[in-house]
Amino acid sequence: MLTYLTLIFACQLAGELIAHALHLPVPGPVLGMVLLFAFLLVRGKIPKDLATVTDGLLSHMSLLFVPAGVGVMLHFRLFGDDWLPIAAALIVSTALTVVVTGLMMAWLGKRAATDIEG
Repeated sequence: MLTYLTLIFACQLAGELIAHALHLPVPGPVLGMVLLFAFLLVRGKIPKDLATVTDGLLSHMSLLFVPAGVGVMLHFRLFGDDWLPIAAALIVSTALTVVVTGLMMAWLGKRAATDIEG
């Protein structure tokens, strides 16, 4: 399991290095997820130990939001000055996420039904 935890952190580190070296506007952890996804595509399946490690991380996901919450409270006055753009960004991004998720579920549902029938 330590191997797969190391793999996750190595992908994140590689993503950070690539984003920093190429001055990309994409966060390093996002690039790291893309690298991990590419690894899983090449491998063709999710290893059992990797699934166990990620399930453990996901079960404690709420702890990862504590630093962000502290940052929000620390800079609360800044939100008062820019509340309108922040509210608009939150509403638009939430609506877009719901729409994209719905479309993907519909597409994947049709694809799964086709695979089962054919």
